Amino acid sequence: MSETGAETETTVYHDEDADLSVLNGRTIGIVGYGNQGRAQALNLRESGVSDVVVGNRADESREQAREDGFKASDIPTAVARADVVFLLIPDEVAPDVYEEAVAPNLAPGDLVNFASGFNVTYGYIDPADDVDVVLLAPRMIGTVVRDLYEAGRGAPALLAVHQDATGEAHDVALALAKGIGSTRSGVVESTFEAETTTDLMSEQALFPLFVHAIMAKYRAEVDAGIPPEVVLLESYLSREMAYIFEQAATRGMIEQLELHSRTSQYGQLDGLASFDPASMDEFMQERLSAIRSGAFAEEWREQQERGTPRLEDLFERYRESELIRHEQETMETLGLDE
Repeated sequence: MSETGAETETTVYHDEDADLSVLNGRTIGIVGYGNQGRAQALNLRESGVSDVVVGNRADESREQAREDGFKASDIPTAVARADVVFLLIPDEVAPDVYEEAVAPNLAPGDLVNFASGFNVTYGYIDPADDVDVVLLAPRMIGTVVRDLYEAGRGAPALLAVHQDATGEAHDVALALAKGIGSTRSGVVESTFEAETTTDLMSEQALFPLFVHAIMAKYRAEVDAGIPPEVVLLESYLSREMAYIFEQAATRGMIEQLELHSRTSQYGQLDGLASFDPASMDEFMQERLSAIRSGAFAEEWREQQERGTPRLEDLFERYRESELIRHEQETMETLGLDE
């Protein structure tokens, strides 16, 4: 294993740090055969983990699991059969599913693996003391987890042990990480709380700032007489911005500038140096505080109990905005919505 970092050392695991034989004799139960569930189940099987079963409600996903060659049943049956349970269902439904279908069918010494730290961090799921509780969170969507595995690579992931009832939780979690292919790239030691925080911060702080930057650019340029279609194509509809971020993920945020013209390089770096990020820092701290205090989690829980009225209002508000109206018209005109 290797250690990186300046102020805080972070442990990163690779293939040589994990032993798949730890999973010998264990049945892996995949709860939720959706985007992540299918990818991770297939990767595990192709890594040599032979006893993988699927628990899913009776829908197309369960039928897909059977077509893929897995024994698929309802969730309680799969959990009762398994020694290791992957909980790969949406955060908002996981507490009820865990309480009703998972917890009653766990045996002492079983391991529950979460792909998100949300419900454990905020106490909406509180596993019994006699089971191991770990986090294995690939930092990519399921289809990419699968595609990378098939290409001989792997999706990097976070790993954490929340509860080690057996003394084997960490070794089993590492073996699972190797089984889904993540140790091919690197598995970063973390905590449930850290995974939850950085995930929510990306959603609640980074994305809003990015969208507001696009909106501010749109307003400035349209007010200056530039056609909306031209603004939107340059901003993101051409997919140039997506390409830039793809390159940033493999070259680095600054090093990808080498792909740009010298005029672009100077303009970007000068703009970066000239901008005062104080208001952004303040906004980040406000969002971080709401996440760490649990205020956001409680607000979202209350919204769900009320049928998510604010979510619907927010969708309507932004779908009716001038930018989004022109965005949809431009996408249709240029055939970008196909």
